Amino acid sequence: MGTKNHLYINGKWTSAFDGGEMPVHNPSTGEEIEVVSAGNHKDAEASITAARMAFDQGKWKEFSANRRAGLLLKLADQIEGHTDEFASIETQNNGKTLRESKFDVAEAVKTFRYYAGLATKPLGETFELDSPMTGKVVREPVGVCAQIIPWNYPLLMASWKLAPALAAGNTCILKPSEMTPLSAIRLFELIDGLDFPPGVVNLLLGFGEAVGQPLAKSPLVDKVAFTGGTVTGKKIMQYAADNLKKVSLELGGKSPNIVFADADFETAVDYAMFAIFNNSGQVCSAGSRLLVEESIYDQFQEAIIERTQRIRVGSGFDASSQMGPLISPQHLSKVQGYITLGEEEGGKVCCGGKRLVENDLKKGNFIEPTIFINVKPEMRIAQEEIFGPVLCLIPFNTEAEAIEIANGTPYGLAAGIFTTDGAKAERVARSIRAGITWINTYEQNFVEAPWGGYKQSGLGRELGTYGLEEYMEVKQIINNLEVEPTGWFD
Repeated sequence: MGTKNHLYINGKWTSAFDGGEMPVHNPSTGEEIEVVSAGNHKDAEASITAARMAFDQGKWKEFSANRRAGLLLKLADQIEGHTDEFASIETQNNGKTLRESKFDVAEAVKTFRYYAGLATKPLGETFELDSPMTGKVVREPVGVCAQIIPWNYPLLMASWKLAPALAAGNTCILKPSEMTPLSAIRLFELIDGLDFPPGVVNLLLGFGEAVGQPLAKSPLVDKVAFTGGTVTGKKIMQYAADNLKKVSLELGGKSPNIVFADADFETAVDYAMFAIFNNSGQVCSAGSRLLVEESIYDQFQEAIIERTQRIRVGSGFDASSQMGPLISPQHLSKVQGYITLGEEEGGKVCCGGKRLVENDLKKGNFIEPTIFINVKPEMRIAQEEIFGPVLCLIPFNTEAEAIEIANGTPYGLAAGIFTTDGAKAERVARSIRAGITWINTYEQNFVEAPWGGYKQSGLGRELGTYGLEEYMEVKQIINNLEVEPTGWFD
């Protein structure tokens, strides 16, 4: 990247106000791969001012929907043209396999193209009134949007936030995770080469307390969109409450994956593994609670353990690797702590559970894919989000019991249902309080469909037309066609 000026504010690359920096590490090797700028509240204020000026007084409001769409399409083309580069950056900085990283890049491209298409579609409506009045509803951009994204899908989360916000005509301040800023920096190098007016898109690097908190608190910011942990989400909501800014939160989950006895067995085993071990389990919608009907529980347990023990863990750049490392030593320690806790609670590790330290793996944050049995639904490992490759197997006897266990956590993000009984699948899907429900599949996400959860899994929705509406205000306009006094006080 060649420069220490990693903040992008008001159309210019700049260093942090106080010269602050932070290291970026490769989770597979522990090596420092870059030192980037780390902003503070002064940099946050500068980015807010730039975005505010660009929205209120800049040229951006003169850009038609077609022109905004054109910019998003050009950006999508640029990302697609650098697919291998972005995939390499994601794998180096996040640790996921190249296969996963290339999929993320493709989905980011698709997201920008989808919202470029939506930007030019009809959004208003008219309604009939008593003559001589006419009425219509228009949708307008919210204004200045602060967008705080996590480390598990750095480029993809940036696209989920930026694409709908820019399509709607907002100005943006993107704050990536301090652990995975590299793909965002590269993305903004591409943005810098396009015709976005200064201040429309800003990149703010730094730690949450130093730059995220000022974004959430500022009265000049009209909306905060956050993806991350529930505890941080609650803090952002509290900060935003001081000036009642709009908030959308995509938070944690403890998602149930329910396998009935009549499910296609091999398909259910395959997806149960994908649901928890994809991206090393560092997925908010991970199927971390596997509910299996009692009559097939032993058979299912044996099958999933046998297959899980064959998962190849290693560097994301190794073509044979199927699962990469955890993001940091601190997160590795957290996951290990939950494994210890699960055993203390009475759960039994029947597969994995240990850090991998042989050969070069000892340099990274590698852990075995782990399966617990003897898990009670009320245990902490079955209630709290671990955010790692740790699966809890829980048996059930009846459909009603499965639904009760599935709904028995504070979360409600996603759920999976495996059965060949279509009526049962529909009943259970309607009974589970979760924003995303998959039937005979898992973790199949589409930009066309809304993403978000119930309960403590968040507020609002991303993706689809719902994601665009999150970045728009609704206004009614009433027009009197007979301009004359009312005579009300005559």
